Amino acid sequence: MDQAVAADDLVFECKDGIGRITFNRPQARNAFTFAMYERLAAICELANDDRSIKVLVLRGAGDKAFASGTDINQFREFKTPQDAIDYENRIDRVLTTLEQCRVPTIAAINGFCTGGGAGIAAACDLRIGTRSTKIGFPIARTLGNCLSMSNVSRLTALIGAARVKDLIFTARLVDAAEAASVGLLGEVVEDLAALDNRADEVARLVASHAPLTLNATKQAVARLQRRLTRDEGEDLILMCYTSQDFREGLDAFLSKRAPQWRGQ
Repeated sequence: MDQAVAADDLVFECKDGIGRITFNRPQARNAFTFAMYERLAAICELANDDRSIKVLVLRGAGDKAFASGTDINQFREFKTPQDAIDYENRIDRVLTTLEQCRVPTIAAINGFCTGGGAGIAAACDLRIGTRSTKIGFPIARTLGNCLSMSNVSRLTALIGAARVKDLIFTARLVDAAEAASVGLLGEVVEDLAALDNRADEVARLVASHAPLTLNATKQAVARLQRRLTRDEGEDLILMCYTSQDFREGLDAFLSKRAPQWRGQ
């Protein structure tokens, strides 16, 4: 049965067992609002319950970005340390829901895939990019915040501790070739049109396979990976998000100037 659920910022449709999620804020490089995170989690929960859904494909609207992370304006409302803890708990919950979704998930990545967007991509089972794909976590030169504990754990399991530190410390965006060589991308195609075609092709292939085999494989891999708990990382979250540097990073980003870090 075909079904369609639409929202202004995140669009979901399902046809022939393939659910397609589109991040629909191209004017903001598909930066995520809190509502978009919650809608993504809700769609994954729907896929858990609806056996007609066989696979989910995630993509960004337009030709500039998959997703560029959390909309910076969401952080301007932070007033207390609890706001920081609640935010990272939300990210952990949403991305864990995506990672543990019953059905295979495919990230079709064109253009920029940064910050929370790269976290979403890393939580998917398969990642296909184009030659214009750029992936990274540039927070050390932008906001001065940190990744959630689940994101650190997930990314380390995917590409290894040394590469995680390299990406964070240098704050660089890796191109498609390097992303493929380190495991951030499983496949690279030429352009956006080829990406859409290839993502659909892979989705149809995966949807035709035994769902219990796929689900068992997902769960087995997840059980192999130790996750840092929220309690283990709460002090790190507070160190970054309650700092003067984080406020400086926000102000500098919104003012389009270079931040002046103080380590405080």
